[in-house]
Amino acid sequence: MTYRELTETEIAQLKANGCYSTDWSLLSVAESFDAAKIRNVHFEGEVQIGENCRIENVGIIQTTESATFGEGTVLSVMNEAGNGNIMMYSGLSAQLAAVMMLYEGDKDFTSLIRKMISEEISLSRPRCTTIGDNVTVTGCRELTNVNIGNDCEICGASRLVECTLRSHKSANVFVGDDVICDNVIMQPGASVTDAARLYDTFVGEACHVGRGFTSENSVFFANSYMDNGESCAAFCGPFSVSHHKSSLLIGGQYSFYNAGSGTNFSNHAYKIGPIHYGTMHRGAKTASGAHILWPAQIGLFSMAMGKIQSHPDTRNLPFSYIISQGETTLVVPGRNLTTVGTFRDTAKWPKRDMRATEGRISHVNFDWLSPLTISECIKGKELLNEIQEVQGKNTQLYAIDGGAIRNHALTKGIKLYDLAIKMFIYDSLKDAQALLPTTTSGTGDWLDLAGMLAPATEIDALYNDIMSGNITDIQTLEDRLADIHDQYESYRWAFAYNLITKHYGIDTLEDSDINAIRQECASAREEWLLSIRRDAEKEYNMGDVSLDTLNDFLKTITVQ
Repeated sequence: MTYRELTETEIAQLKANGCYSTDWSLLSVAESFDAAKIRNVHFEGEVQIGENCRIENVGIIQTTESATFGEGTVLSVMNEAGNGNIMMYSGLSAQLAAVMMLYEGDKDFTSLIRKMISEEISLSRPRCTTIGDNVTVTGCRELTNVNIGNDCEICGASRLVECTLRSHKSANVFVGDDVICDNVIMQPGASVTDAARLYDTFVGEACHVGRGFTSENSVFFANSYMDNGESCAAFCGPFSVSHHKSSLLIGGQYSFYNAGSGTNFSNHAYKIGPIHYGTMHRGAKTASGAHILWPAQIGLFSMAMGKIQSHPDTRNLPFSYIISQGETTLVVPGRNLTTVGTFRDTAKWPKRDMRATEGRISHVNFDWLSPLTISECIKGKELLNEIQEVQGKNTQLYAIDGGAIRNHALTKGIKLYDLAIKMFIYDSLKDAQALLPTTTSGTGDWLDLAGMLAPATEIDALYNDIMSGNITDIQTLEDRLADIHDQYESYRWAFAYNLITKHYGIDTLEDSDINAIRQECASAREEWLLSIRRDAEKEYNMGDVSLDTLNDFLKTITVQ
């Protein structure tokens, strides 16, 4: 964009429109600037305005010394009292943020990443407050050191200080009434509305924050939705949702998460300080009134209920109910695998991706029966068998790390994890031919990088390339992450092939094996769908669900 100085005629018109500046020469504009669309605005310092902008009734728009526009701000996520671990910039992906978290204890790695980000920022940081093309700003009190991208709309905001709003025509950014933002970056499709208060916060693609929600030192990525409550030092990956008042997300990492009303997390033992943290792994959620005392690790697709103070680690027990009963935390392994809630959740997330299809920044993989999930199911089955063998088959209450499992729940959990494993095998062979995998990556451990599923070996290789100097800039790093995401099906097949051959004790998978194995595993899928049906009918029998609602849901099961 080429900017020019105002003409004398334009300055006169701006003054007639109620505008003011101590030095009009510091205001530069696009060639087609229309002064008639600028009314009752106070400008201070250097400011640039693009084409076709409407700016009315703004207390002050200004640039001050050492403006950062929020870029380069280092947030202390998870550990509220930490030294900072995520450096913000407008192109930050959920995956890069997750990598920064993964290796935050490595000072050399952190230094290299921050150097790359700083260099990236220097390539695009404006020298002053900049308002892009087709921007509307009305009824605001203060805009200080802001970089507003094309097609943004800011209506009635109280204050934006050190902020960057990155948008494009098909995914604009909207900031609404009474909003306060200090050190905030927003990505395409973001909206911050209704008296939200954001301090040192990153709002990613198609994320919403509103209705008085307060955030500090937090990041939100890819379709996260926050209303009414508050967050502090929270890492909210894709589809993290909190609608209710009195809900506090603090010191935690979340993704595909739903907070029940009144959900609270505690990161302070009132000893050393607010230093504790934990993770609600992919698809985990909390019931109304839940309270989890960090540290804790809540496994994939689990449901936490009540006041949980025993610091459970259920990473190897996915799909569990985790229930507080007095001083005991009961774990019901695998139970959430066969519920209507999990069925609906996994089906709705892909449909609710509101990001613009072009230019997406973060990577989101919606595969729920993934190698990561099945790896945890395999570990869970092995763990439950070991517990049963060590503590005895007739034990009524088995002790585990941070909790207990009832006898019948343990036995059922083994069956449910076996069900999930067979469902994965069935799905993997659905359209498969007996082809050897093209890679060995994927046969080992897997990671969930804030929505992107990846073999741990690939992320280790990425780390090594950064440390060795093979990757020296952010674009190359992001391209590498994108390539890992794009190779998911190859990695998944490598995992599936390895699992199937080990499970059935064969060296190679032949075409003749596929039909036989699929037929064996088909019953597992049928059993799962039948369990979902029974869970829906159980809810219908409560008496306040219409028959039409039940039948509409049962039709979705039929088409699976």
